[in-house]
Amino acid sequence: MALIPKKSLRPHPPSAGTVSTSYLESFVAYVAGECHLAENSVAAYRRDTTRFFQWLQARTVAALTIRDLADYVSWLHGLKLNPTSIARHIASLRVFFRYLQLEGLLVESHAELLGSQKLWERVPKVLSPAQVNRLLDMPKPGDIYWRRDRVLLELLYATGCRASELSNLKLQDVHLNEGYCVCRGKGDKQRMVPLGAKATAAVLTYIEHERGSLAALVSLPPQWVLLSYRGRRLRRERIWELMKRYALRAGAPPEIGPHTMRHSFATHMLAGGADLRQVQEMLGHASIATTQIYTHVDPTRLKAVHRKFHPRA
Repeated sequence: MALIPKKSLRPHPPSAGTVSTSYLESFVAYVAGECHLAENSVAAYRRDTTRFFQWLQARTVAALTIRDLADYVSWLHGLKLNPTSIARHIASLRVFFRYLQLEGLLVESHAELLGSQKLWERVPKVLSPAQVNRLLDMPKPGDIYWRRDRVLLELLYATGCRASELSNLKLQDVHLNEGYCVCRGKGDKQRMVPLGAKATAAVLTYIEHERGSLAALVSLPPQWVLLSYRGRRLRRERIWELMKRYALRAGAPPEIGPHTMRHSFATHMLAGGADLRQVQEMLGHASIATTQIYTHVDPTRLKAVHRKFHPRA
């Protein structure tokens, strides 16, 4: 979430001697307008910064020490947030403090000294291939729009897309004859992800038998692949709800969600012998360090590499 600060035309915060919640809106306008972040990223900055002000209360930002900010991190832990959320809160705080520096309200940012939990220390939860196969088979003909829901699950696993990326996937970005789709990730970065035969077949069946009736519910032809019962874009929140429904039916752990399919995609690719750089590209990770967490999930892959290359294995 690191941003490169630069001076340009942007909304200025109201002049004041201290930093107050009135700076929240100007900061949000800054990350949305100047940094050109995606809608979900802007919403995350707003939530994280709002929570920071909840902790701040009567304190003055300029007077905060690194010990104070460490107390803020402890406060976040006390809210029982998961490590990923805490790491994002810290990253958001760094960006907010850099913004305050740009506005001349802070001379230096103690937030830069805050450490966040290392990515490799957080081993993601994944499903086994057998569990994935069972989950993908859960949407049945008795379910309303079961073909759409099967496509939803197939694409999550086939592409490793985030829920928001799948929600915004357009028909023009799906190339079934060529066997790939174009995903638009964070910061509107595009990447090409291959589509397997089963995912392709599921999409074709959905388009032929179900999508047309959903698309007919609106006046203009919808551009998205996955449509709601009103013919509109299937929202990210609904994808979560459907994922939870079928996971429960499949007997999968209750805490899994769409991101579990992304974790499973990466882990199974690496277990099958895929190169780490290739998986990084398919996931759209900016840093390979983020992708490396998946090498800790499946120890059999590391053992196979050790047996193959170590002279005394």
